[in-house]
Amino acid sequence: MCGTCGCGSPDGKAVLRKPSRQESIDAKRTYDGNDSHAQEHALDQSHDHGHDHWHDQHDHKHHDSSHMHSHDHSHDHGHDHSHDHVHDHVHDHRSTVLEVEKNILLQNDMQAARNRGYFDAKQILVLNLVSSPGSGKTSILERTLKDLKDDLSFTVIEGDQQTLQDANRIDALDIPVIQINTGKGCHLESDMVFDAVKQLGPANRSILMIENVGNLVCPSMFDLGEKHRVVIISITEGEDKPLKYPDMFHSSDICLINKIDLLPHLNFDIEKLKTYALQVNPGLKFFEVSATSGQGMTDWYSWLTQEWKKMQQE
Repeated sequence: MCGTCGCGSPDGKAVLRKPSRQESIDAKRTYDGNDSHAQEHALDQSHDHGHDHWHDQHDHKHHDSSHMHSHDHSHDHGHDHSHDHVHDHVHDHRSTVLEVEKNILLQNDMQAARNRGYFDAKQILVLNLVSSPGSGKTSILERTLKDLKDDLSFTVIEGDQQTLQDANRIDALDIPVIQINTGKGCHLESDMVFDAVKQLGPANRSILMIENVGNLVCPSMFDLGEKHRVVIISITEGEDKPLKYPDMFHSSDICLINKIDLLPHLNFDIEKLKTYALQVNPGLKFFEVSATSGQGMTDWYSWLTQEWKKMQQE
């Protein structure tokens, strides 16, 4: 169980799974046969099982135990004695909880540093894709892989609480993929990525895409060893997401604003979204895209390719 946010199974085990070929074939038929806008939205909403738990800077308060005991004893036995005993015991467990949280994050950061050293040595560009459920992470990933797989080498790690649905969609594109099922966990951690990478064996000078569990809170705290964190928000979510979930936008390098093909049908102000996001993170870079129509994807591809080239020169 995660000592930071309280999620996870009692044994703390995530399950790594590879897609079956038949399930992948079925996914490919769906993708190639009728990849409608409705399918994109339905698939993303049904396969991201993240839960947004807002922890106010993760200050878990335990009730202080204050015990006040007052004893007045008066005995008429030829002598009077009165005993006033006031015991004030205050037990503050907050420091213990914060220490446990600190240790959990320290262990994760240590493994993340080892992951990053491995990726740097092999010149692997690693992106951590994060978002709320239904933003279109998997659809953006699918489109990116389909359009660039002939030019760049990709491997993928999929994170979900349950199912192989997203991994099957990636496997249908003939991209090496591992599914991490976190069970009750609401985020990926660096040791899970380490275990998945050992099975994937990504090639030198390749790109590893990690699709995190759909959740805008806890994944912001856990470094996986990635080069860049990419937060994805769809225009169906509202402009104020960066203000409501500042940690995620503050810790990200790139923001993909997805489903812009729906702009004519929605009351949404992209500039207001950007203004809010820049209040949280002035260095955030934006790409306005549609995984359905392909609008804006070329700029995203250009950035991704340039980052990969930079990695080869380091």
